[in-house]
Amino acid sequence: MSAMRTSNPALKANMFQHLGEIVEPANVMTLQGTINRTAVLLGLVFVSALWTWNLGAMQSPSLGIWMFGGCGVGLVLALVTIFKMTWAPITGPLYALAEGLALGGISSILNQSSYEGIVAQAVALTFGVLAVMLVLYKGRFIRATERFKTGVMAATGGIVLVYLATIVLGLFGVSIPFIHGNGLIGIGFSLFVVGIAALNLVLDFAMIEEGVEAGAPKYMEWYCAFALMVTLIWLYLEILRLLAKLNSRR
Repeated sequence: MSAMRTSNPALKANMFQHLGEIVEPANVMTLQGTINRTAVLLGLVFVSALWTWNLGAMQSPSLGIWMFGGCGVGLVLALVTIFKMTWAPITGPLYALAEGLALGGISSILNQSSYEGIVAQAVALTFGVLAVMLVLYKGRFIRATERFKTGVMAATGGIVLVYLATIVLGLFGVSIPFIHGNGLIGIGFSLFVVGIAALNLVLDFAMIEEGVEAGAPKYMEWYCAFALMVTLIWLYLEILRLLAKLNSRR
C-alpha cells in the first residue's frame, strides 16, 4: 500500500516508512493491539469526564478550572505526542485524561443548558458513525484514493480556517454570520463538518492499516490509538454542537 496522507495532524505521511525494517517480529504493531490501546484511551476519557461531569452537576465553581485546564494540557500533550511519537505510551493516556476533563465539563454544561439526554445521544451517534465508517471501510465501499484524500484534506483545512477566523474575529467583537446559528445555514454547516470528521476516520483507518502492514514498532499502537482519539473527540464535539442547534429551534 502506498504511503497515505491524512488531514489528522497526528497521522502523517510516510510515518511508517522503514520502521518495519528495524523491528523484531515479536515487537511489531498489530491491529488487535491498536484496538486494545484505543479501548484503554476511551476508558480514560470516560473516567476523567465523569469527574468534571459531576462538578457541573453540583455547579461547582472549580468546573471552569478543570475544564479549561484539561483543554490546555490536552493541547500541549497532543503536540508533544505528534512530534515525539515514541512517547505515545505515556503521553497518549495523559492526553486522554486531560481531554476527558474538558469533554466532561462541556458536556455537563450543554446537558443543563440545552436538554437532558443530549450527551447520551451525542455519544451514541459518535460510536454509531464510527461503526458505520469502519464497516464501509472494511467492505471497501469507501476507498482512500488520492482524490478522496485530497478532497477530505481540503475540506478539513477550510473548516480549520473558518474556526480560526471565528476565534480571531471574536477577539474584536465580530462574529461570522449564519454558520454558528441555529438557522438552516448553521445546521447545514454543522452537518457538513460532522460529515468531514466522519470521512477523516476513513483516512485514519487506512493509515493504521498501513502501519500494521509495514510492521511498525509496538509503540505505534499507542500512537495510532491516540491519533484515532483526536478524530473521535472532534466528531463527538461536532455532533454535540449539531444537536444543540437542533434543540434550540424547538
